[in-house]
Amino acid sequence: MQKIEVTAPVGSWESLMAAIEAGADSVYFGVGILNMRARSSVNFTLNDLVKISRICRKNNMKSYLTMNTVIFDKEVKEMKRVINSAKKNGITAIIASDHAVIQYARSVEMPVHMSTQTNITNLEAVKYWSQVADVMVTARELSLEQVSSITKAIKRHKIKGPGGKPVQIEVFAHGALCMAVSGKCYLSLDHYNSSANRGACVQLCRRPYKVTDTDTGNELEIDNEYIMSPKDLCTIGFLDKILGAGVSVLKIEGRGRSPEYVKTVVSCYREAADAVLAGTFTGEKIENWTERLKTVYNRGFWDGYYLGKKMGEWAEQHGSVATQAKEYVGKVTNYFTKLKVGEIKMESGFLKPGDSVYIQGPTTGSVELKLDEIRVDLEPVKKTVKGERCSISVDTFLRRADKVYKIIPAK
Repeated sequence: MQKIEVTAPVGSWESLMAAIEAGADSVYFGVGILNMRARSSVNFTLNDLVKISRICRKNNMKSYLTMNTVIFDKEVKEMKRVINSAKKNGITAIIASDHAVIQYARSVEMPVHMSTQTNITNLEAVKYWSQVADVMVTARELSLEQVSSITKAIKRHKIKGPGGKPVQIEVFAHGALCMAVSGKCYLSLDHYNSSANRGACVQLCRRPYKVTDTDTGNELEIDNEYIMSPKDLCTIGFLDKILGAGVSVLKIEGRGRSPEYVKTVVSCYREAADAVLAGTFTGEKIENWTERLKTVYNRGFWDGYYLGKKMGEWAEQHGSVATQAKEYVGKVTNYFTKLKVGEIKMESGFLKPGDSVYIQGPTTGSVELKLDEIRVDLEPVKKTVKGERCSISVDTFLRRADKVYKIIPAK
């Protein structure tokens, strides 16, 4: 079995660097408004494509630009401009679902990957889309048995994409799930004229609701469950079965998430995929990966539909149930390369030996470390004070203005 591709979500420069540090093989990101995370992440601009492409090539990573929203006539010109820029700047492929995007990308010989919004659920759909795409995401509603049937048929029928290689199947491995079929939802559009299919979901489904009997007026409040808000997908415990089903690419959801989320999740799945291939995928490792995944944003975990479940599992509270949170304490003001010492200006709270911190920046990515010692004016201290500058030992090169967060137990 060849190396499995792990593709990471990138909604910021910090997350891009975190993905590199975590061992991602590829990243996917949006530009402007023509992507499904137009409002939930800090999207890049066309001018950023040069730098993104350069960074990815330098780190031997593929780069995928998402253009998977519904496209209106007035946006066709902008769509073409974005695709032209992506091709000019060496972006690896476009992730698309709209026929206008697919057709134009193919006309300028820009590789296309099929988005989950195309809802691919059978072999005939794979055959159809193989005319334009080398990689396609199967619908999230499929079981592993169904995915395996498709991948086996691809080999048996020798179905190839436009690049001349067998079509690769990609699946979502981890992250937020939507109550809608393959992400197609009209709830936000109906209530607020803000379309989820245009990257403008206001996440009405994540709220608590009461059920009202229209005859009597009696209200029922669902106890401890957000009945339209699924728990997050987590497949780390049965990744061997996913890879055994013939999957080639593992997609991590989360372009609106933090750099530490990207680094933690991508690292776990990179390690797990490599362990499966090496024959070292064990229960003890699964337990360790799961505990690490719990430290970053999540709504609780479930297996999705891969193992044959008919119904979803619903979140028990609003927002994240992560075991850890982060608290801003200051920023890096200097880094002494020879000494491998970082200087931090304390702007809020305090730090003490034994604390763990994230240090994050657009070039630094996300560095996590435990503080064995803290010094002020060269002398060890038991606790820092707001306003002072302290120094810590850190092997990773830091940049001025990198932000420093103390890792604390989640409330």
